[in-house]
Amino acid sequence: MPRLHLERHRFLRVGWLRAAVLGADDGIVSTASILIGVAAAAATGASASTTRSAILVAGLASLVGGALSMAAGEYVSVSSQRDTERADIAREQRELARSPDLELDELTNIYVERGLEKTLAREVATQLTAADPLGAHMRDELGMHVGSHARPLQAALVSATSFAIGSIPPWVAAAAFSSNRIPIIAGVGLVLLAVTGGIGGRLGGAPPLRAASRVLAGGGLAMGVSALIGNLVGTAI
Repeated sequence: MPRLHLERHRFLRVGWLRAAVLGADDGIVSTASILIGVAAAAATGASASTTRSAILVAGLASLVGGALSMAAGEYVSVSSQRDTERADIAREQRELARSPDLELDELTNIYVERGLEKTLAREVATQLTAADPLGAHMRDELGMHVGSHARPLQAALVSATSFAIGSIPPWVAAAAFSSNRIPIIAGVGLVLLAVTGGIGGRLGGAPPLRAASRVLAGGGLAMGVSALIGNLVGTAI
């Protein structure tokens, strides 16, 4: 018997992987930046206990509010994508019921444009239509695949969870250290960003170093700007 050539494809991970990487990256950057900004502002004259309380409250608010915001945002945006998919599928179903011959011609032309001879393209279109007409048009006309279907609830849960997980280490670092908070929080955040970017790249099949560099650049810039603004605001107040 011929051996089967089994390949591991990462396309099916796209939906939840995008939400997970985005949520974790946003959680790390948002919470670390807020903590750094508050720490920089409070370092200009507030007492140690007041500074610590302000930092911890700000970090906790960022964690809870950010996770809920990510969940709501992902659910709404992915639901819009799902609505569009459903509308296209419903329209295709109507067209198949109303004009099956025209739809068969359309499928044939798609295969001709991809390089098949007209006779072979017609035979392929006929057999695929007999087996699963809607599936053939979803895949070859609309470009829809099972792995790419929008899943709003999955995106919301994954992004909220990853945001919360990404937010916790910077918050713990801020709570654990009373001195040198800003460089410690920044260091923890940058390490987490590098790890998150590398893991995301690995799972997605991209070079981990390149993926880590992307998130490090944006996250480092956000933390630096937050520290500057916090220092300026604290000095002015």
